[in-house]
Amino acid sequence: MKRRELLAASALGLALRPDASQAAEAGAELKTLRYAFRVAETGFDPIKVTDLYSRIIISHILEGLYSYDHLARPVRMRPLTADGMPEVSQDFKTWTLRVKPGIFFADDAAFKGSKRELTAADYVYSWKRIADPANGAASWAELESLGVLGLKEYRDALRKSGKPFDYDLPIEGLRALDRYTLRLSLAESRPRAIEILAQTDLYGAVAREVIEAYPGRSMDHPVGTGPFMVKEWRRSSLIVLEKNPTHRERYYRDEVQPAADDSEGQALLARFKDRRLPMIDRVEVAIIEEEQPRWLSFLNGEFNFIERVAPTYIGVAMPKGHVAPNLAKKGIQGYRRLASDVYFSVFNMEDPVVGGYTPDKVALRRAIGLATDVRGEIRLARRGEAIPAQQPYMPDTYGYDAGLESEMGEQDPGRAKALLDLYGYIDRDGDGWREMPDGSPLVLESLTTPDGFQREIDQIWQKGLAAVGLRVQYKVGKWPDNLKTMRSGKFQIWSLGSSASVPDGQDTLGRFHTSRIGSYNYARFSLPVFDQLLERMSHLPNGPERLGLLAEASRLATAYMPYKYRGHRYITDMAMKEVLGFRRGAVWNNWWDYVDIVKEA
Repeated sequence: MKRRELLAASALGLALRPDASQAAEAGAELKTLRYAFRVAETGFDPIKVTDLYSRIIISHILEGLYSYDHLARPVRMRPLTADGMPEVSQDFKTWTLRVKPGIFFADDAAFKGSKRELTAADYVYSWKRIADPANGAASWAELESLGVLGLKEYRDALRKSGKPFDYDLPIEGLRALDRYTLRLSLAESRPRAIEILAQTDLYGAVAREVIEAYPGRSMDHPVGTGPFMVKEWRRSSLIVLEKNPTHRERYYRDEVQPAADDSEGQALLARFKDRRLPMIDRVEVAIIEEEQPRWLSFLNGEFNFIERVAPTYIGVAMPKGHVAPNLAKKGIQGYRRLASDVYFSVFNMEDPVVGGYTPDKVALRRAIGLATDVRGEIRLARRGEAIPAQQPYMPDTYGYDAGLESEMGEQDPGRAKALLDLYGYIDRDGDGWREMPDGSPLVLESLTTPDGFQREIDQIWQKGLAAVGLRVQYKVGKWPDNLKTMRSGKFQIWSLGSSASVPDGQDTLGRFHTSRIGSYNYARFSLPVFDQLLERMSHLPNGPERLGLLAEASRLATAYMPYKYRGHRYITDMAMKEVLGFRRGAVWNNWWDYVDIVKEA
């Protein structure tokens, strides 16, 4: 590390330490979880975010009706603010949900000194915000897919008239029956509707008074019923959260149920069963995009946790899946698991070079996919910490086939060259680079980020493309800026990753649905037969018929290649010995509640 990087890291560590006066007022040193995100957040309003890191913060501030058992494997849903599991009609069209009385929002000036109880109307309001055309919520397409009676019709009417959303107007399918009872009425059978609502970061309740009291500030003034509240925020630099003093009584024993043969889970339950949640007082999150200073800051003790250790440091951190002896002597703990995530390349289907549905355009994307050195990236840049992706679905989600092998996971330069030759992408001037079928230059352009790890991946990809006569140029930008560019459709290619937020594989297929162009359909892919396929599987209960449709969707995704799925990562997290109780969730992010900080006397 260069001297200026060391100085920056040290200064950051000092800035992150708890304020002495606060600790003194508390009567003891605050129990503080300190770590760094490798990508900057975008903000804290659930209707405006799509990135993982913002969602992590939000999931500890806002609360949905349901969440997941922290210790259960496989995943098990549980009530969060709901009073029990929902009542569901036999046709899965009517869902009755009840809010538990006595849950209150964190104190805020918008409430004018009164305690503000969470009610069913808060969820109605929060979900109407997703439907409001003026908000441009990325999660609208997902909510739309539920088919809430009257909601889409009202939204469409507003888009035509230009009138503002009337939040007091009753919507047939989204109603608060009384103070604590909510009813969803759906046009079609939706057996897995509850999985959408269990995304507490996107469907958590906000208070109307807060949104209206701070116009234009919803991204930086989140107020929820959750265990933490934002104390300080320096954009793309530091996020400080403290325990919500008005958070209700919750106990570890009431929220976890590990399997009988899960020795680790049973040990955690025995240790923490009588503890009130959350067990820590404060969380300090820095943003360090470069992996070296992030890793060294952890080793130097400036952080007591590091999430997603960079592959560059796996060999010195956890060789062969075990904590390195020198780190183990310090009590450092390691956690490694195959994540429910996928990283992939996105092709803009509206781009004149790589987009389109004609055979020549499909051939170009498939050739790029076949030229991509998936295994070389895993071996060299990722240090073996991934497996090739053969399908859109993520490990531990319904529809994922661990034994599948497909073109998606292949590198075959010979086939790539044959495809390019067949459709007229040939080198006409003898300079070693192929031209378009009409003879114009063929230069690919990919967005990228400036960090060293991404540069290593870019070099491997560039080399694979060059081997088949394709050249690529990179346009460097910060991750949040690239995300905005991609969502606006002003890009050609970009690579990014995604983590599962529900335990069903169909969720990832939203990236292919026409209705999600501008939000999660990053490729702007639109194919009627694919949309129809997704609609058919949405109505079916899990079983052989639905698995067949999921497999068919995977084959179409591979054939048209709007995304080149490249791999599923092993995620390695590490913690200092003072951090106890960590366990990475498969489809949820709200784990701060369940860890403790215990320092030696």
